[in-house]
Amino acid sequence: MERELIIKSGTAGVELALLEDKSLVEFHTEADDNNFKVGDIYLGMVKKINPGLNAAFVDVGHQKDAFLHYTDLGPNIRSLQKLANQARNGNSQHRLIGDDFKFEPQIVKTGKINSALSKRQPILVQILKEPISTKGPRLTCEITLAGRYLILAPFGNSVGISKRIDKSEERKRLVRLIESIKPKNFGVVIRTAAKDRSVAELHEDLKALVEKWEQVIMKLHNKRAPSMILSELDKTSGLVRDMLNESFSRIVTDDKILANDIKQYVAKIAPDMAKIVSLHQGKGSIFDAHGVTKQIKSSFGKSVTMKSGAYLVIEHTEALHVIDVNSGYKINTKADQESNALNVNLESAKEIARQLRLRDIGGIIIVDFIDMKAPANKKEVYKVIKEAMAADKARHTILPISKFGLLQITRQRVRPEIKITTQEVCPTCKGSGTIGPSILVVDEIERDLDTLMKTPATQKLHLQVHPFIEAYLKRGLVSKQINWFRKYKKWIRITSDNSFPMTEYRFFDKNEEEIKLDRQLPDS
Repeated sequence: MERELIIKSGTAGVELALLEDKSLVEFHTEADDNNFKVGDIYLGMVKKINPGLNAAFVDVGHQKDAFLHYTDLGPNIRSLQKLANQARNGNSQHRLIGDDFKFEPQIVKTGKINSALSKRQPILVQILKEPISTKGPRLTCEITLAGRYLILAPFGNSVGISKRIDKSEERKRLVRLIESIKPKNFGVVIRTAAKDRSVAELHEDLKALVEKWEQVIMKLHNKRAPSMILSELDKTSGLVRDMLNESFSRIVTDDKILANDIKQYVAKIAPDMAKIVSLHQGKGSIFDAHGVTKQIKSSFGKSVTMKSGAYLVIEHTEALHVIDVNSGYKINTKADQESNALNVNLESAKEIARQLRLRDIGGIIIVDFIDMKAPANKKEVYKVIKEAMAADKARHTILPISKFGLLQITRQRVRPEIKITTQEVCPTCKGSGTIGPSILVVDEIERDLDTLMKTPATQKLHLQVHPFIEAYLKRGLVSKQINWFRKYKKWIRITSDNSFPMTEYRFFDKNEEEIKLDRQLPDS
């Protein structure tokens, strides 16, 4: 499988598209102001204890107080609090939790929140789930630090290993190796990427994680709640860290600084793969050049059409998500109804697995497949969707198809679902339903151009239009573009954007900032 990571940088943040064999399977957005990412560590302040929920609400700086349930405190919450308080007071000698650190008694699983926490108590926490809708972040006190091959868990002692490493000999080798090198009172989880890795690589990753933990303890000195202690990697670096392997063929971005940062990061974690990072050199949008824009438009609507003509209808409610499978009109009339239903359901199963991952849909998902009578066919569809979702890193459970033709899925929700509106409001009429005559669009461009050229401050101009208009303006030896150069003694750069309607155009200055023009809409 060939993987590509396409990264588009803009003023509002970064958009990341993961392609597998040219098909869009994951899409992530990262705003510049997102300060509450999964994995971030904060020193929070307990604002309210709720015995009824057996939980506490903690101020971590978000507009909504974060939620911390008793079961997320972890058995060693008292020892963690003791270490955090020592570090805040300037005593960080126990940051490695060695033999000289005196552990506090563990809390019981069935205990009450008010026996472990008190109001206005500073507490070291980690973001478990990002803010979703009207809810604040969800927290945990069982701190973990993720590396490329390992996950470090302070105050633990066990060594766990990914279920995806299935060879018994390799599992034993990795567990034996990690047990021999891990520090005392630190638990470790061995990630899938650790498979077949050398001792040196694993030791280097473990060393980096221990140093990161030491940084957390050191940064607590004189900190007052609420404040951030350690930020998790941004989504770009996080995706590269978690997914980078030999199947990656390239990582492309349109931002020079970002390209250099990614190349340095890849060179650090996988030196032999630094060469796959490159800077997009084309004039148009990086997403257009790699076919991402078209796939986004076709994949995020309420209705998703597949190659056979069958389609999915995806509906969202407050409690769950419903996916309806429809055969459409392109159906094999020569085959019997059962065969047609099976073929459509098999194709839909693969597309549903892709859609859940692409949109990052979490919670309860109900899939209404086309009715099949044969139990063997139901089992085959169930098998295919399980195989298709095997690559999904989010924890999920899939139940067999019921006698009503329904399949139930629960999928881990840690971030807000990605919602992209694919229907576009006409940028020319602004939803009024009327526009100026399209035949006059070039005349309107020339009128605006003439106005801009009369402005003394105007130097370099960049005109962006629909591809058809670009072709018209550049057509012939003596094109409109050439005539403008002769008239104004300045070269007007013309580029196209596939997302523009025919009558839309925009002017940009030398800093590539859009020049706002007041255009009057036609009278209705």
